[in-house]
Amino acid sequence: MSRLRSYVRPGSRAEALKLAERILFLDSLVPCTRSLTDLILGRLALKTLSKKVRKELSRVDQRHRASQLRKQKKEAVLAEKRQLGCKDGPPHQVLVVPLHDRISLPEAFRLLQDKDTGTVHLNEWGSTHSFMLLCPRLKHRWFFTSARPGDLHTVLDMAKVADTILFLLDPLEGWDSTGDYCLSCLFAQGLPTYTLAVQGVSGLPPRKQIDARRKLTKTVEKRFPDDKLLLLDTQQEADMLLRQLANQKQRHLAFRDRRAYLFAHAADFVPSEENNLVGTLKISGYVRGQALNVNSLLHIIGQGDFQMKQIDAPMDPFPLNPRMMKSQKDPSMAMEICTPDAIADMEEDPKVLMKADSDKQESLQTEVIPDPMEGEQTWPTEEELSEANDFLKKSPRLVKKVPKGTSSYQAEWILDEDGESSGEDESDDMEHEDFIEEESQDEGSEKEEEEEYETMTVGESVRDDLYDENVDDEAEEKMLEKYKQERLQEMFPDEVDTPRDVAARIRFQKYRGLKSFRTSPWDPKENLPQDYARIFQFQNFTNTRKRIFKEIEEKEVEGAEVGWYVTLHVSKVPVSVYEYFKRGAPLIAFSLLPHEQKMSVLNMVVSRHSGHTEPVKAKEELIFHCGFRRFRASPLFSQHTAADKHKFQRFLTADVALVVTVYGPITFPPASVLLFKQNSNGMHSLIATGYLLSVDPDRMVIKRVVLSGHPFKIFTKMAVVRYMFFSREDVLWFKPVELRTKWGRRGHIKEPLGTHGHMKCSFDGKLKSQDTVLMNLYKRVFPKWTYDPYVPEPVPWLKKEISLAVPEMDME
Repeated sequence: MSRLRSYVRPGSRAEALKLAERILFLDSLVPCTRSLTDLILGRLALKTLSKKVRKELSRVDQRHRASQLRKQKKEAVLAEKRQLGCKDGPPHQVLVVPLHDRISLPEAFRLLQDKDTGTVHLNEWGSTHSFMLLCPRLKHRWFFTSARPGDLHTVLDMAKVADTILFLLDPLEGWDSTGDYCLSCLFAQGLPTYTLAVQGVSGLPPRKQIDARRKLTKTVEKRFPDDKLLLLDTQQEADMLLRQLANQKQRHLAFRDRRAYLFAHAADFVPSEENNLVGTLKISGYVRGQALNVNSLLHIIGQGDFQMKQIDAPMDPFPLNPRMMKSQKDPSMAMEICTPDAIADMEEDPKVLMKADSDKQESLQTEVIPDPMEGEQTWPTEEELSEANDFLKKSPRLVKKVPKGTSSYQAEWILDEDGESSGEDESDDMEHEDFIEEESQDEGSEKEEEEEYETMTVGESVRDDLYDENVDDEAEEKMLEKYKQERLQEMFPDEVDTPRDVAARIRFQKYRGLKSFRTSPWDPKENLPQDYARIFQFQNFTNTRKRIFKEIEEKEVEGAEVGWYVTLHVSKVPVSVYEYFKRGAPLIAFSLLPHEQKMSVLNMVVSRHSGHTEPVKAKEELIFHCGFRRFRASPLFSQHTAADKHKFQRFLTADVALVVTVYGPITFPPASVLLFKQNSNGMHSLIATGYLLSVDPDRMVIKRVVLSGHPFKIFTKMAVVRYMFFSREDVLWFKPVELRTKWGRRGHIKEPLGTHGHMKCSFDGKLKSQDTVLMNLYKRVFPKWTYDPYVPEPVPWLKKEISLAVPEMDME
């Protein structure tokens, strides 16, 4: 009965006795019927029942496991610190950014270039100063570079590859307007590890030093909460700063951790035999991020995508512990090698690490070559036309009542007279707004102008003349027109006037009506433009991204390892790239993941920057900083929703996040996005920041057009509406489309009245005389193919130029 208790649920005594008899009978059978007994009793095999049995650990074991995990994480952080800047890893690259005009960059470099600290190797590239600091005592080597905040492209490009950014602050103000603008761009792009240093505190009087540091701490807390300020006025403070840089925990940027990248320390150009303007560019530097394969493509920021021929492995020009070479003539004499010139003399032919394989090398094809004959249709023969006519004659016909002059095509989609629309469009609810007229000016304004004219001095009049000289009348008119359009869009969303000179059925022939914007079907492959034949599309973008990232983590890449000093032979590079490097601009290269050279449709979520107040219209040319890329394009704006259709926005609004859609090269997220607009004076102003959402050509951006009419005569639920259309044919053409009003009524067109566009409409409730009748029409819009990978260099963002453009006015 013990077996019975374990198998039988509590029930009646008679049922238990019957089941016991069956068990005794089955047990008396042959042993092979044991499984039959289990089936009758409902028992299952152990494999079928069990999931993984989770072992419950005791408190001691849980504490031991937690301590092991902490120890592993701590060891990983220490290993990362030790690898960066050590003899086997790449040098610790530090970008020095002064955030105020009063900061002396040469003085800061003089303190960091102390000979007692280590060996210094100077290198000047035009306006960009850099030097290598080798410190055997700390077992660390640093590579210091600098960039002024006004040179926006240089700061952003060098911040993408810098391990640490050293911000130099002013003791009184911290940063000026240019520095604040630079910080906004850097925060939007993504900051690596950073350190704050103050220069010039010792130059203040002793009584003001404490107050200055207290005020500066409050100022810095707005941008950098919970960050300490270090001083940089003496040699001892510079040594403390170097120790802080060496022991600081590193922050990661996702878009560069999964790709190999390289900052060029040296470059050389070998022109080709056919053309002197194109040749092989040799870039030397340290590999960072991931291992670099010669068969992958290389993207040079601001220049484009290129293929590599081979990778050489020369000797490291900046070894932490220089090797001692013995002379062949006199073995007792030793020579210390620590300069690039000495290494070049000792090893003229560097070791070839890897050569490109034409079968495995990635292609530079960016677009699909469309086949014009792919969708060709042959003209039907006379026999096929006659068969079609016979079929139409035999097919049953539906008799409808239609107005006079209606074509057979229009009669197919005209509703019956009894049909009434009762659907509700959840996405097109609009609010009624009251408008207040502005008050007129006072009668005494002329007297005030006369008084101001009498008290104006000569200096003020001269300043007014200078102000008028700097004003561009044409630009002012364009900006005024944009402000008017943006204001009208806010007051009357998507409302347009029906044209008088063109028939509405022709003007809006590409539009359609929808019962519900949210639920009505729309095929994403319908009526695609010709540009869609040139782009690439993923069957499943998310799965492809996961697969590529998993291969990066698990698969070992053949090529140059992280920390190696290599020379890349980049083929078919214009000579302008080398001249750009010789002028002092940084040369930065990123390796591309599979498919990242191909064109597709990028969708980015952006929010308007608080410092930009001018209206930004859709399809204007903007400058994009997307991850490690920089290009120009004309985007579309749309709502950021989870539906399958997304409403087109005519302007970049300031209150909500929008999705920007452009044609561009494929980039796998995560990647930061910055949008700039080039002004008439050549400066680039930041207008929006965000991130890359997806690469999806099927994301539908739907443009809405609202036609408005006014009730003329109202009979309870019936009304005569005018001014929506101006011809009888237009009323008949748009008769199937549902109507709505600003006060929430729904209805449809019953019939036209006369020839001037008046129409009889029925609604689901009584219409008010002050209400407005609306008709929603929709069409899908696509971005323009204006992608340009070459972005012009901006004019430096300086405070002086702003003061000249907007001179100060005396308000007395």
